[in-house]
Amino acid sequence: MDVVAQLGKNVRRLRIGAGLSQEELAFRAQMKRGYLSDLERGTRNPSVRALGRIAEALAVPPSRLLE
Repeated sequence: MDVVAQLGKNVRRLRIGAGLSQEELAFRAQMKRGYLSDLERGTRNPSVRALGRIAEALAVPPSRLLE
């Protein structure tokens, strides 16, 4: 599996595990819900800044998004 697809899968898993909707996570990470949706589907390459915001919103280290 490529790294973008793995990232999307991990973000979705962690988001659901935290009991958050895409809309709520996007709000906490200061991004648009559509962008987050694209990331979860593996159709968008995230910036380093976006990874940091998502990790912070999920209260996990950024490396956890790429495991």
